Amino acid sequence: MTASRATDSFRAARDLLLAHRADHERAVSEFRWPQLEHFNFGFDWFDVLAGEQPDTLALWIVHLDGTEDLLTYADLSSRSAQLASWLRAEGVDRGDRLLLVLGNVAPLWEVMLACIKLGVVLIPATILLGPRDLADRVERGGVKHVVTASEDCAKFADVPGDWTRIAVGEPVPGWLRYDDSYEHLDSFEAEVETRADETLLLYFTSGTTARPKLVEHTHTSYPVGHLTTAYWIGLQPGDLHLNVSSPGWAKHAWSNVFAPWIAGATAFVVNQARFDAAGLLDTMARCGVTTFCAPPTVWRMLVQEDLAAHPVPTLREVVGAGEPLNPEVIEQVQRAWGHTVRDGYGQTETTAQIGNPPGAPLKPGSMGRPLPGYDIALLDPVTSEPGTEGEICIDLSAQPTALMVGYHDDSTLTDEVMRGGYYHTGDVASADDDGYITYVGRSDDVFKASDYRISPFELESVLIEHPAVAEAAVVPAPDPVRLAVPKAYVVLAVGHVADADTAESILRHAREHLAPYKRVRRLEFTELPKTISGKIRRVELRVTERERGDVRPDGEYRDEDFPGLKE
Repeated sequence: MTASRATDSFRAARDLLLAHRADHERAVSEFRWPQLEHFNFGFDWFDVLAGEQPDTLALWIVHLDGTEDLLTYADLSSRSAQLASWLRAEGVDRGDRLLLVLGNVAPLWEVMLACIKLGVVLIPATILLGPRDLADRVERGGVKHVVTASEDCAKFADVPGDWTRIAVGEPVPGWLRYDDSYEHLDSFEAEVETRADETLLLYFTSGTTARPKLVEHTHTSYPVGHLTTAYWIGLQPGDLHLNVSSPGWAKHAWSNVFAPWIAGATAFVVNQARFDAAGLLDTMARCGVTTFCAPPTVWRMLVQEDLAAHPVPTLREVVGAGEPLNPEVIEQVQRAWGHTVRDGYGQTETTAQIGNPPGAPLKPGSMGRPLPGYDIALLDPVTSEPGTEGEICIDLSAQPTALMVGYHDDSTLTDEVMRGGYYHTGDVASADDDGYITYVGRSDDVFKASDYRISPFELESVLIEHPAVAEAAVVPAPDPVRLAVPKAYVVLAVGHVADADTAESILRHAREHLAPYKRVRRLEFTELPKTISGKIRRVELRVTERERGDVRPDGEYRDEDFPGLKE
């Protein structure tokens, strides 16, 4: 495979970020998005790398039974080309929409590469979806083909439509069988020159506040846009990169597909039936993981282990993404491993847009500064004027390649978030004099109590410092005097009891570490409602509180219950 003009432009942008990964100011000032008329990640990048480093591992999967799949760049290049040939023969054509519902198995990566090469539009979805959600994906996504595991085919039994059925695994009546031995097939050699603005991905969001939206990305917005993600993580050629994320979500494409392969690194995956922190840490050490990304939920479970007893000597970079990571967790990792978990920020609609890159000075609590290629403003929600606190917005005049096209088939919502020359993220943050940005919360999560503005994340970060608290979510609870007061829904750490003594201890801790107007005044022990991608649905808790009104639920503890707590 010979390098194209698009390959050269892409490589130049990548190499600039690799060269300046320890000099953030220079990376920001010199980086420019490559201007591409056509780009196909499969042909113009992956296959080129396969020619340059054929024996480098592109994918390493450790399965539940202890078996492992190890595929080189040459392996995946040839297998995806042969698979593309087979899919084309079965009627899968350029522009068709293919729903991909697979776990962390090698065919997931093979199908993604094959579809990129064919110009097929991918709609990744998690295996956790039920029949109703899958029917919604098929209908709203305009799906013409479905690829799923044999054991999940039954979920589609009542999904209407004339679409191609492809099963991975055992034969299923009425379904084509995905054949993982392609040696008998001819490779798909006809390179598809996909346009830069041609649709590649349709991602359903996780739906933290409403019905999942359908986000549209192109052959450049994600494959090229994740230059910033590779830069933020600090990926280098030859790295073994572990990202804890489930297929079907954008973060899986971020760090299990595009970012490591942009860097020429290995995507490393560990499958577990249930999350096992000690097992994951042992596997990381055994296999030599160099870079590691995990969401806050995973980090909070990892620090329940004795991290010092589970060193990973090869580890160089650790990052957190998905939601802001509480400072207490970052401190525990630092004490045990000597590495600082670097926060970053992005959305399904973007790539990594704000972050703490390797080598840059860190500020406690801050998720970093704007990454190369992004011009960020914090806009006042009333005046739309930029300031030091407001909604995180991306300046569209900078033409950020990594931004979505919009919400598919919803021009009204697209126009709403793209208004005034900015893309509006819906997240609120503050910035200091050095440009470091600190997350405050979703615009609909931030609330007022006694006329003071309250950031749930700030209060949750204090609560999680208490040894009894594994997770917490803070929402407003109606109050006749203050209109609303902060209430914490708390998940207890192992070994702690949900009783009055524990509640008093947690409320006392909050009082000692928060300003009076921020104090948590009510507490309830419970499990937290989450999206299937693991994000806390505070919207459900807010609705619960509104519906309860002045009625005090069983199991709720209030500060006035404990005379020992004083103003």
